[in-house]
Amino acid sequence: MEVERVQEIANFSKETIPEEFIRTTYEQPALTTVQGTVLEVPVIDLSDPDEEKVVRTIVDASSNWGMFQVVNHGIPHETVRKLKEVGKAFFELPPQEKEAYAKSPGSQSIEGYGTKLQREVEGKKAWVDHLFHKIWPPSEINYQFWPKNPPSYRKNNEEYAKHMHGVVDKLFRCLSLGLGLEGNEMKEAMGGDNMVYLLKINYYPQCPQADLALGVPAHTDMSAITILVPNDVQGLQACKDDHWYDVEYIPNALIVHIGDQIEIVSNGKYKSVLHRAKVNKEKTRISWPVFVEPPSDLEVGPHPKLVNEANPPKFKSKKYSQYCFCKLNKTPQ
Repeated sequence: MEVERVQEIANFSKETIPEEFIRTTYEQPALTTVQGTVLEVPVIDLSDPDEEKVVRTIVDASSNWGMFQVVNHGIPHETVRKLKEVGKAFFELPPQEKEAYAKSPGSQSIEGYGTKLQREVEGKKAWVDHLFHKIWPPSEINYQFWPKNPPSYRKNNEEYAKHMHGVVDKLFRCLSLGLGLEGNEMKEAMGGDNMVYLLKINYYPQCPQADLALGVPAHTDMSAITILVPNDVQGLQACKDDHWYDVEYIPNALIVHIGDQIEIVSNGKYKSVLHRAKVNKEKTRISWPVFVEPPSDLEVGPHPKLVNEANPPKFKSKKYSQYCFCKLNKTPQ
């Protein structure tokens, strides 16, 4: 095996972890988390018939938090349960079976099974393995990265993708109305029905020195929005007022992150959330974010209707693929 997977390291590291996984003191969760306070991010009922109220709460959450949770979102609990069941089962396969889905070295694509995602700062590694693949639109799907085991993997992921459209459309409509735009304009600025849904499964094995490691270091998402479901192991943290807090999970909720592209199109009115993932000493944590993204060749910039002399553009317009390349390689935008 060319790349050592974190899951394999965890199987042999019972008391200590390799040096490259130990974060610097300004990143270690034990030293940087506000203890005893759980961040209760806004919880929004998407089934509320009062659309103006839903818009107001989403605008407030997106402007002040960059993160919120939605309940009564329309995705059946059973659909979410099956998505999680097959994702967990994939990571429990023998190593050689998982490696059949590995992204090839030097590949420009983000899709596939892997460990390293972006350029590592100070040589520090994240305590996570992952699987990426697109689940929408059909023209973008590459089934070579969809596991054949368990056998229901494809069916369960397609079912989840089908239900995801309603949530995405509702969120984009509210975000659009909240900026004084027509209900469809925010979605259209992101590519309309050509928006790409990229699923990632994050697999964070139990970690004997969890206080010293991070599953994913601090970052904002490159996407327009991210819609995430976790398993029952706490780990998501958000930065609020320059302090790190654990985020409280609401059962059966979806966690929504405002991503960089929404911040750009809104010309800074909505804020992408700075967040990170910690790991657990006793339990494996898994999460299933779907990154809703513009098509790679779409140029994204502040919406023309939101820019004027009093409010000049705060961001450059650029192709989404170019934005991602700069961010992953940590070069200036």
